[in-house]
Amino acid sequence: MENLQTENPATEQHFEGMGATCYPEGVFYRVWAPHAEKVFVIGSFNDWNETANPLNQEENGHWGALIENSKEGDEYKFLLQTPAGALHRNDPYALKMTNSAGNCVVYNQQSFDWQNVSFQIPSWHEIVIYELHVGTFHVKEGEHVGTLYTAIEKLGYLKDMGFNAVELMPCSEFPGDKSWGYNPANPFAIESDYGGPDGLKAFVKAAHEAGIAVILDVVYNHFGPSDLDLWQFDGWSENDGGGIYFYNDWKAETPWGSTRPDYGRGEVRQYIHDNAMMWLRDYQVDGLRMDMVPYIRNVKADGNPGNDLQEGISLMQWINKDITEQFPNSITIAEDMHSLDFITNDVENGGLGYGSQWDAEFVHTVRDAIITANDQDRDMNKVVDAIMYRYNTDSFQRIIYTESHDEIANGQARVAEEIADGDVDNWYSKKRAALGVALVLTSPGIPMIFQGQPLLEDKWFSDSDPIDWSRLERFSGFANLHKDMIHLRRNWFGVTKGLQGQNAEIIRVDNEKKVIVMHRWAEGGPKDSVMVVYNFSTETFSDYKIGFPRPGKWHIRFNSDSEHYDAEFSNQGSGDVETADGDFDGKSVYASLEIPPYSALIFSQED
Repeated sequence: MENLQTENPATEQHFEGMGATCYPEGVFYRVWAPHAEKVFVIGSFNDWNETANPLNQEENGHWGALIENSKEGDEYKFLLQTPAGALHRNDPYALKMTNSAGNCVVYNQQSFDWQNVSFQIPSWHEIVIYELHVGTFHVKEGEHVGTLYTAIEKLGYLKDMGFNAVELMPCSEFPGDKSWGYNPANPFAIESDYGGPDGLKAFVKAAHEAGIAVILDVVYNHFGPSDLDLWQFDGWSENDGGGIYFYNDWKAETPWGSTRPDYGRGEVRQYIHDNAMMWLRDYQVDGLRMDMVPYIRNVKADGNPGNDLQEGISLMQWINKDITEQFPNSITIAEDMHSLDFITNDVENGGLGYGSQWDAEFVHTVRDAIITANDQDRDMNKVVDAIMYRYNTDSFQRIIYTESHDEIANGQARVAEEIADGDVDNWYSKKRAALGVALVLTSPGIPMIFQGQPLLEDKWFSDSDPIDWSRLERFSGFANLHKDMIHLRRNWFGVTKGLQGQNAEIIRVDNEKKVIVMHRWAEGGPKDSVMVVYNFSTETFSDYKIGFPRPGKWHIRFNSDSEHYDAEFSNQGSGDVETADGDFDGKSVYASLEIPPYSALIFSQED
């Protein structure tokens, strides 16, 4: 914000920032309340005296004052004298709260000791994401919810598994102590039950020390709808709407209440822009995932141009352009689910400018193919289309997964649960869930695994059902299956570089036998070209001849049917293969494979 002049000519303001900003001289308080007649800041520093500390009227409906005897840790609120009466309001820019219905707490962004931990997010072709819900990820015995500090204790597990990025479901202050997080009451504050702002910084610092990037989920399509002091903030509203922070007409309506921010109002645009930039600047997160973008760019998310929100589109473009310029190594991810190139196209080319997007084409098609009970009902051509889908010719402009918080709730369950209701420790469940994970980790795209997936967690996602970490020992083989695949996806052993490449070729799609064979490569050749074989049927195939891209010996790098992953697995098809001359699949050499049921095989060459 520009430096502003107060009505007091003797005092020239040189204090920037909204909310409560710590300076050596004290704390500067600033709030936007254009319909207020007077504004006071009250708090522990003045014994909540309602007239002791008036704010000075600035330009454009802002009010501000330096309170010299205020300091970090003070609790405070704003008192607005308005035509609608006296209103006690929490600071829209509050960085810390006692709770969503409590008081604001002065917080100094500069007081956390980062200890010069240097970190840069891996290149996008190397990223493997773990989606994590803080409240249920690691709940210690006797505790009510998980916190950012208890989550730190499991970073060693994530690193050992091979994950190099975590996506945190929203951590902004929400009502109560249990929530998915998509109902932010105080968008700038970190949920007090999770550990507040220092908790998030401690988590990011520890994650970076472990070589893990942190992507934060943010919600800009609506706020609240409850415990929301932004609602009719300074007493003004129209049509019983939300007042200065919200649309006050038909554009306010969302599936989560009539609380869509007014993307056309400069101060609200700045508010959301400030929020996005804060996470990257002050919390050193490595990227943002934006929730339900269709409701930012269109009132009803229905594609009807008459419902388009051009100001929402331009706001996202502004944020993404500034992130690209100021934080060039970070990633922005859109949850749009409409499979549109323009979401991840450059702003200069008329796109929204996101780096990547959750891919509906992949998750819906692959989940359907994995969950479908009868083999003959699986359409391999649809699966191939899902594997090969991409945006703007770039494989890494999409996030691919079979489980996310959305896909395993809202009437749906985890993949293994969908396959065998109430019995995830079932041969069919384990085999086909593993096949789904193999597709995620070998298809072109940025792979994402949801918390608990490697533990064969059952049921569905709920904010009151914590991860059962005892399953890590019980299903250690299934966890190791994920670990081995992640390591191959990240080319840990230097022999599967192709899994990080842009290139993919479908060698064979056999809809009768339900087999797909794919060649992945970056530059091609030994230790790069990777052959992946998927069997979507309960049949075992012996002497199954497939064209290979190059002659010689191909080493088996992974077999999801290995008995090391589960005692019930058959351990078939686990040998290296040698090619022979012969025309198959348009290739001049072929190999004869044994392909186990509901399995994935991965091959590559040494030389």
